[in-house]
Amino acid sequence: MIPQRAGLQCLRVRPSRNLLPLRQARSNVRAFTATAQRFQDVFHAQQSDPQSSAILSSLKSSSRVPQTLTEKIVQRYSLGLAEGKSVRSGDYVTLSPHRCMTHDNSWPVALKFMSIGASKIHDPKQIVMTLDHDVQNKSETNLKKYKQIEEFAKKQGVDFYPAGRGIGHQIMVEEGYAWPGTMTVASDSHSNMYGGVGCLGTAMVRTDAASIWATGKTWWQIPPIAKVTLTGVLPKGVTGKDVIVALCGLFNNDEVLNHAIEFTGSEQTMRSLPVDDRLAIANMTTEWGALTGLFPIDSMLQAWLRSKATTSALFDGKEGRFTHKSIDDLIANQLVADKGATYAKSLYLNLSTLAPYVSGPNSVKVATPLRDLEAQNISLNKAYLVSCTNSRASDLAAAAKVFKDASKDGRPAKIAQGVEFYIAAASIPEQQAAEETGDWQALLDAGAKPLPAGCGPCIGLGTGLLEPGEVGISASNRNFKGRMGSPDAKAYLASPEVVAASAMSGKISGPGWYEKPVGVNKVVLGEGTGIADEDRTMSVVDALDKLIADAESLIQGAEKSVLGESEATESGDEQLTDILPGFPEKVEGEIVFCDADNINTDGIYPGKYTYQDNVSVEKMAEVCMENYDKSFGSIAKAGDILVAGFNFGCGSSREQAATAILAKKIPLVVSGSFGNIFSRNSINNALMGVEVPRLVQRLRETFSSNSVKAKSNDTEPSENKESLDSPPPAVQASPVEKMLTRRTGWNFLWDVRRSKVVITEGEGGATWSQKVGELPPNVQEIIARGGLEKWVKKEISAP
Repeated sequence: MIPQRAGLQCLRVRPSRNLLPLRQARSNVRAFTATAQRFQDVFHAQQSDPQSSAILSSLKSSSRVPQTLTEKIVQRYSLGLAEGKSVRSGDYVTLSPHRCMTHDNSWPVALKFMSIGASKIHDPKQIVMTLDHDVQNKSETNLKKYKQIEEFAKKQGVDFYPAGRGIGHQIMVEEGYAWPGTMTVASDSHSNMYGGVGCLGTAMVRTDAASIWATGKTWWQIPPIAKVTLTGVLPKGVTGKDVIVALCGLFNNDEVLNHAIEFTGSEQTMRSLPVDDRLAIANMTTEWGALTGLFPIDSMLQAWLRSKATTSALFDGKEGRFTHKSIDDLIANQLVADKGATYAKSLYLNLSTLAPYVSGPNSVKVATPLRDLEAQNISLNKAYLVSCTNSRASDLAAAAKVFKDASKDGRPAKIAQGVEFYIAAASIPEQQAAEETGDWQALLDAGAKPLPAGCGPCIGLGTGLLEPGEVGISASNRNFKGRMGSPDAKAYLASPEVVAASAMSGKISGPGWYEKPVGVNKVVLGEGTGIADEDRTMSVVDALDKLIADAESLIQGAEKSVLGESEATESGDEQLTDILPGFPEKVEGEIVFCDADNINTDGIYPGKYTYQDNVSVEKMAEVCMENYDKSFGSIAKAGDILVAGFNFGCGSSREQAATAILAKKIPLVVSGSFGNIFSRNSINNALMGVEVPRLVQRLRETFSSNSVKAKSNDTEPSENKESLDSPPPAVQASPVEKMLTRRTGWNFLWDVRRSKVVITEGEGGATWSQKVGELPPNVQEIIARGGLEKWVKKEISAP
């Protein structure tokens, strides 16, 4: 029998008529009507068919709108809400997070902070600075930057952790900054990890971080929320890493792209997931495409917290953030999702049917059962037990056990000849814990090469990177081509024990710990909750929803036939958005259509200009969209409305992708959906945008450019360390037709006050309208002032 791995973790629609009490929210926008749809929002690709997780109790009217756990946490950290306002998915809020962490990018954030006229951090206790990304780099330039960050942190009185102390995300968790029931942000994409301890963690770009430093706040739009129900229990030999690798690879059609995820399950199921496993799962929800990955504040987490508090009281000699009193307060005011809360979709995975899985090569969307890869005898050159995903003491113990079990006659088992095995703890405390148990030494005795606690090979920095033609396997989180070294190498992801076993055998293999449950032949997963009674109830609700939708459609049709469309709309309960003085009530222009999905930021603003200083506005306008279509500059004109396909602005975090469009004097971008980072950068730089999938569909129907072919990636320049861990551009598609950019003769009008767009399909063509998400006054204010930096300047200069 193989013991379970153990560590300390073990001790949008608007109310319509009088029918809403009987119906659930739907997200498929019904075109040509004026009924508000909650998930047709400004920005964010949030139009997937929602599967409500609420059961029949949600049909009962209530004086308070049921909220998800995500919405409840956001409610706590939102400023300026109207009295009685319950925040919902899709809402823009002014957010004052509990904590904000920056890492090696702290100095660029500091430069931005000072450039906007700020000199003193608004709330030093809100900010944490860590050095973790490029800790092996001993160059004069890097050491100077690290010194500047340390001195700045000391001057401002913020908590600072030097290079070698650990990875920022691990520090946030082990030091209690990422506290359950709070919202914590960081200028790094793996901030999702905080969800493993019930803390809503999400990434922010550098401008947001500078805003939080200066004012204590920034803006956020609450994403659509997906509920992932876990059933069963993990079999022996299966880990949290296998769970998230399977989720990424088996739900691989962007089901949770730009969503907030809430994991849930029975007490028995959740107790089979220790906190370290939850941290690994939450960490890699980033790779799954989600913006957050939140676990409940349950008995397993409470036991972990109690253990931390007891350890702190016994050994630290001072009262830290982990205290039994703070845990008592947490439990007394525990947050849980309301029964009947609305989710954009529901997915489930039966853990009992899961086996060890391996991700890759070079994609998290490819997940293969370990047994299938073992049969292929895939030889390895390098193995890695590094990163904030899986290099805690329990992970190091699991890897060490592989070698300990294989030792004979007192002689330690060794890694295979020709294989290099690199290890780095997530933090110094985690390494010390592994040293005390002998696990760290066992790995060194096996031939592992130690690296300092930091990101290192996971982000392609420092010693031991993959060379051309090599094959590597890692317990880290991201394996896209070139991430861990050469783009001509192959990278796989797996659990720590599989990585260790593979290093020992010289090929992808496991330790033989997996015990297949009787009668299990395939992984059981799908839409819904995976709980038969609840799913049957949901199907009844869905059927009722369809009947009510049909009835509402008949009512609206009758109103329009009698009153006319405009008067029928006004006779309803239309809610108007307040418009700030000076902000345009309407934005109008001719549509210029770029018929391609996944137009990445390098297509919008070429990477070769990203690191050139003092590029003029005129030059930015000239090269705008150059990598997508060289003729764009001569076709598009000032005042046009740019319309593109889906996932516009994916790729790296360069802010010039937004500012180049503004330089072209295009005030508004419309798409089927936006990349999340682009949507943030747009508002932060005063570029307006709105998602209208129906418009993209109509343009494609009319101009017959449905057929698309894949185009090779626009690769990032090697010197692109803008975010140090930003993903590569998505595969870009372009129409088969040679006309990549066309003037359509169609007119687009966005009525901001009425949250409605009106499309006129050319001279003499049809005119139709559709409700879109509200652009509230707090976001209008940022845009009106010329972006977030100028908004911050105004805030800090106010008396």
